[in-house]
Amino acid sequence: MAERIPVVIVAGFLGSGKTTLLNHLLRNNRGTRIGVVVNDFGAVNIDSMLVAGQVDAMVSLGNGCVCCAVDVSELDDLFTRLAQPRAGIDVIVVEASGLAEPRNLIRMVIGSDNPRIRYGGLVEVVDAELFPASRERHPELATHLRLADLVVVNKADRVPAERLAALRAEIGALIGQVPVYATTHGRLDPGLLFDEPLREMPLVAMQLSFDELLDDHDHHDHDHDGAHEHRHLHDDYTSVSFTSERELDPRRLIGFLEDPPPGLFRAKGIAAFGVADERRKFVLHMVGRHIVFEPGNWRRGESRTSSLVLIGAGLDTDAALDRLSGTVHTADAPLDDRAMLGIWRYTPHS
Repeated sequence: MAERIPVVIVAGFLGSGKTTLLNHLLRNNRGTRIGVVVNDFGAVNIDSMLVAGQVDAMVSLGNGCVCCAVDVSELDDLFTRLAQPRAGIDVIVVEASGLAEPRNLIRMVIGSDNPRIRYGGLVEVVDAELFPASRERHPELATHLRLADLVVVNKADRVPAERLAALRAEIGALIGQVPVYATTHGRLDPGLLFDEPLREMPLVAMQLSFDELLDDHDHHDHDHDGAHEHRHLHDDYTSVSFTSERELDPRRLIGFLEDPPPGLFRAKGIAAFGVADERRKFVLHMVGRHIVFEPGNWRRGESRTSSLVLIGAGLDTDAALDRLSGTVHTADAPLDDRAMLGIWRYTPHS
């Protein structure tokens, strides 16, 4: 099963720091090949693009990234071009224009017929200093925030600690359990949004890339007290892995994913379910409220082990692991196949 390319949408009002965040991702992506789609060239000053000195449909950059200017009507065609295997793109980032309606972009990605892409989440960037005025002037900002899978409060250094805490609380009241990430100069760790590529691995080992990805995230747990956060002026992302040799209860896993722990942004992994006559493995990708399970077959000799990785900002890893432990099917008798109904609700129809 080919890994689908995540399409991450970055939205926010003009001046909130979207382009700064994008430049940070381009400079600190540890070899990831990013296809950047810019929805509005009028307000763009991407560093590398200026060096390229051209505003073309596609601009090839020296670091393996590709930047594109596009009208929304051309977006699907552009996804097709960027997702071609020979383009070698690992992730596509769409920077929406300042007043773009993110709901339409989300629909375009989720509704795309392209089998090589998947929705990678909506990142909404807000200016810590100007948020109250922006919200008053643009009431639709509240709607945009409620659509977000991750809210980045940028320019956190420009407001006092008490005001930043109050702002985070205000945004949290608007959006619920969605992670809120405070930062300066758009310094968002790429690991929160997408995985590092594994190109150096031999071809045979590439089949094990999922296991490698699971192993890769074990060392990223971070502490989250207030002093730590403000000393660095940006949040760390948190990641934790869960493994069970016992099969999972699909209803309990769906319950966990539909009511996720606060701060969870992404979840991915492989699940084996304790359901009669269901011997397939299910690959999970979750971003925000968007959940997808893809059924597939176990490789010869592969153990039916469930392995999940949770990635977020301010995630209580102990509480999350405790809840995941509760998804294990402990009874001896297998579950009835009706237990799979929740899984099928999140399985794409071919």
